[in-house]
Amino acid sequence: MALFKTFLIFILAGTLLGTFVASLAAPSYIEWNNSTPLATQTMCNLPEVVRSVTASLMHSQLMGAAIGAGAGLVVAILVAVRARGRAKQRPGSPPPTATAAG
Repeated sequence: MALFKTFLIFILAGTLLGTFVASLAAPSYIEWNNSTPLATQTMCNLPEVVRSVTASLMHSQLMGAAIGAGAGLVVAILVAVRARGRAKQRPGSPPPTATAAG
């Protein structure tokens, strides 16, 4: 159960961190992507632009959350493997092949 809890904590932390980074980085990219190339005045359908920009921001946040969750899962696996390796190397514990004579 402790291993599951560790995995869940790392995945949720990665998800939050990924969403936070995407929320910081995405607006600059969306602004650059939606700007006119020669800074001329253009007529646009404002409600459509608002929907498009909002959908782009939400998509960026979702992708950031997914990438963060994947990175959190990888980190959790590395931590679990390292912890298991340390548990096997504890000094003073009997070797795994030793059995009590009975």
